[in-house]
Amino acid sequence: MIDEKTAARPGVREKAPRPTPRSDRSFYSSGKAFGRFGIRSFAPQVMAEAHSHGHIEFNWLTHGTMDYMFDGGSATVGAGRLVAFWAGIPHQTTGLSPETAEGRQLNIYLPMDAFLEMPQLGLLTETLMGGGVIQLNPDCIGLETLERWHQDYRSGNALRTDIVRAEIGTMFRRAAITGWDTLLPAWVEKTGPRTRTGSPVRYVVRMVRHIVENISDPLSAEDIARVVGLHPNYATNLFTKVMHISVQKFVTRMRLIRARSLLFDGSLSIANVAFQAGFVSQTQFYEHFRKAYGMTPSQMRKDTIEG
Repeated sequence: MIDEKTAARPGVREKAPRPTPRSDRSFYSSGKAFGRFGIRSFAPQVMAEAHSHGHIEFNWLTHGTMDYMFDGGSATVGAGRLVAFWAGIPHQTTGLSPETAEGRQLNIYLPMDAFLEMPQLGLLTETLMGGGVIQLNPDCIGLETLERWHQDYRSGNALRTDIVRAEIGTMFRRAAITGWDTLLPAWVEKTGPRTRTGSPVRYVVRMVRHIVENISDPLSAEDIARVVGLHPNYATNLFTKVMHISVQKFVTRMRLIRARSLLFDGSLSIANVAFQAGFVSQTQFYEHFRKAYGMTPSQMRKDTIEG
């Protein structure tokens, strides 16, 4: 219904709704291991230096090509295909073709922990975690869908953003089935200069996979190190160096991500959510959850259901 007072005053514009504050803002601002979800559209540009951050990053060019460096490996990204890589690997745009000036670049930043929580990705997870750079098939995603995701994200509505994240998971599952093109092989698949760097990453990938697959079980540093046959001290130090977070904090982080996902299933009690996410007690669960999200599990469930 149109407000008559507003309609009677020419030139008065209705204010856009204020963005809904996300409960996980502080959760994703406490370190560089995991970044917050985001989508940007901008003019392609050469980067002054390499950087790294806690996401799976997606790039889409509308025109031209751009040259990338990934910790010693080079790749050229073309237009009209979605490229994905682990942004925890130092990366830098080093060159642009003249045609890129005619278009735009659209980037998606998916938090690393949210990616690791996605099930049934198999080799796709190992490829990206191992430093591979892939290009998704055209039937997985198109520009129209990417632009809709960008608008959903810019709306400031947390529920619309959650839908986008769910659709990204579906896109990844399709890619895991239909395959992808490899622009730069994973370290563990390649012989040459990158092999020496890739060797410790291979151990970390196996530790990460073990944690994610057994998140509801007790997970000690000794158990995790045993999976890769390394001394616990060496294994945990290696994990921290590669992932920019300690094993203990990583386990807690993944349990919180699992719990948040389970909360959206209204049929589970809070006690069952805590148990299935691997917390030893409800007290421990509530303490970690409130610290991470700024609210109790019950409050998050209520806010989600009521919108």
